[in-house]
Amino acid sequence: MKVLVTGGAGYIGSHAVRVLLESGHSTIAFDNLSEGHRESVWGGAFVQGDVTRFEDIRNALENSGAEAVMHFAASCCVGESVENPSKYYHNNVLGGLNLLRAMVETGVQFFIFSSSAAVYGVPSLIPIDEDHPRLPINPYGRTKNTFELIMEDFGRAYGLRWMSLRYFNAAGAHPDGSLGESHCPETHLIPLVMEAALGRRPSISVYGTDYDTPDGTCIRDYIHIVDLARAHVLALEYLQAGEGNEAVNLGNGAGYSVREVIQTARRVTGRPIPSADTPRRPGDPDRLVSSSDKARRLLGWEPAYPELEEIVSTAWQWHQNPRY
Repeated sequence: MKVLVTGGAGYIGSHAVRVLLESGHSTIAFDNLSEGHRESVWGGAFVQGDVTRFEDIRNALENSGAEAVMHFAASCCVGESVENPSKYYHNNVLGGLNLLRAMVETGVQFFIFSSSAAVYGVPSLIPIDEDHPRLPINPYGRTKNTFELIMEDFGRAYGLRWMSLRYFNAAGAHPDGSLGESHCPETHLIPLVMEAALGRRPSISVYGTDYDTPDGTCIRDYIHIVDLARAHVLALEYLQAGEGNEAVNLGNGAGYSVREVIQTARRVTGRPIPSADTPRRPGDPDRLVSSSDKARRLLGWEPAYPELEEIVSTAWQWHQNPRY
């Protein structure tokens, strides 16, 4: 299929473009380059534009002849969403609504949404499955949940065929070192640990050491970026087969604490990686671990890089010699 990938120059979008091309699809990466990198678009066509401008996205769909959309273009930092919710509702809700309206107008039916485990809020059960109540606790999670509701309504009203993929913690880099994670400012744990290993920051902050976990630090579920991208291609094939309108979690189903991540990085890099214990951040749950049974059952998805050491090793390879 011909797939328009919004946010196609970003971390997850660029990996999705590459896996789509390697799977025989054709791509149009659509990105405003506010946070993405033109150099990360591995192949296919590129269109610079912004989903918050309706004509930009409508023209891209109409001119490209796209048959499906993967939507990654969004703001994604929890802390920033608390400080600047206007930006998040503008980009994540208005931008997404523009995209869906443009799809209806141009007759594009297949849609895969980059959602988040943040829609669940503080978990009442571990592991978290798709039936867990959606009670987001920050503006970022609320924008993702709001857009899921809009998407569901578009499915009922206009025949949109959709899948919502709710990620846990995307991490790592392409194993050949050509694509990786590069944000400014960086807020994700593994790249911050890599920066500390390389001496680009003096230490890594450990936010809270008194959680109800074996070592007192938060536990999170990390999923390798290539495994995440592969799930999107499988979701597209699922829609092509006439199935769809499903929400699916994507994670490894295993959790690792902040201290475990740092210790794994010390082994992988051979560097000391100083850490500094600091107070908790508001709203950080003790544990976030997924059940990905539904992804395995519906999509036939299995992670190829399930081990934390594999994820950290690919990140280390990238951060030693970043391409952009």
